[in-house]
Amino acid sequence: MNQPILDTVTAETTPRAQGFAMPAEFAPHDACWMLWPQRPDTWRYGAKPAQQAFAEVACAIAESETVFVGVNDDQYENARNQLPAHIRVVELSSNDAWMRDMGPTFLTHPDGRLAMVDWVFNAWGGLKGGLYFPWDKDKRIRTKIAEMLGIPRFEAPVVLEGGAIHVDGEGTLLTTEECLLNPNRNPGMSRDEMEQVLGDTLGIDKVIWLPRGCHLDETDGHVDNLCCFVAPGQVALTWCDDDADPQAAISREALAVLEAATDARGRPLTVHKLPQPGPLYIAEDEASGLDRLNSSHPRQPGDRMAGSYVNFYIGNSVVVMPFLDPAHDEAAWGILQGLFPDKQVVGVPAREILLGGGNIHCITQQQPKAPRA
Repeated sequence: MNQPILDTVTAETTPRAQGFAMPAEFAPHDACWMLWPQRPDTWRYGAKPAQQAFAEVACAIAESETVFVGVNDDQYENARNQLPAHIRVVELSSNDAWMRDMGPTFLTHPDGRLAMVDWVFNAWGGLKGGLYFPWDKDKRIRTKIAEMLGIPRFEAPVVLEGGAIHVDGEGTLLTTEECLLNPNRNPGMSRDEMEQVLGDTLGIDKVIWLPRGCHLDETDGHVDNLCCFVAPGQVALTWCDDDADPQAAISREALAVLEAATDARGRPLTVHKLPQPGPLYIAEDEASGLDRLNSSHPRQPGDRMAGSYVNFYIGNSVVVMPFLDPAHDEAAWGILQGLFPDKQVVGVPAREILLGGGNIHCITQQQPKAPRA
């Protein structure tokens, strides 16, 4: 059903005022959206190793729901031949492949309608610490998907990436001050002002602010690499026991906030700790094969990567998690399988994705199933 595209939002026309809200990731999906990697200053060796990793993620999710992969025209034939026929390849140009952040945040309505939020995107900081320039193609992705699906698109007045937020579908949102209140995103904006925008746009009632994201996360502290909802009242948190590792203090700090918090319905939170992989560092051979451009984030041998098992995707019948460290993969898999007993937890080798700066949650975006009218 085609619906009008909404380009301006007033107090009376906010998504919340119209009855829309963002559902939890663990709610039912109609589809998952991804993008195809090809950027030569992000992905080594012409992105061929990354393309293989992305294809494995797409195939794992496609066991659970329809998967759309957006591809630049010059990579369309390559992607179509690498991906199985049941994965839908569509021409959707981008500057890079992080669909969680440049793609839409979907909303649902109790009457069965679907809509999306079009946040302002500035490549994780714009000209003050952003990861590349330009990002003109990325900014058009949400508009294009809205046109493809024939759904309303609400333009939001703040810079925000999808990886910066996680919701429980019952009125609670997780985020970090490091990201959403960063001067390179929304300078001068207060917590109260941001909470008002989040409430009006996503239909949430309470924001739980964690101070920081994972150590050296180049997204300026996206919450989806540190902590996420796995069910109402339950969160997974990346954990480090080594006091000499800067991540240990970040995780303890987050735990203190979470244990003192209640959700929008007044429930205390149960925190499930996921061990941190590594620490993981870029090897000499992994830093080779990249184009070196002044307009993009440098990736050097010895740089620490912000690896995290929390960066997984919750599908209808599967949970797709990154395998990053043989010393911890099995333990992390076991914890997640215990948290999702009704789903199959699938581990995908994901170091190539991490080398680009993110992981499985970062390259995916769920399209929720709208409730029946």
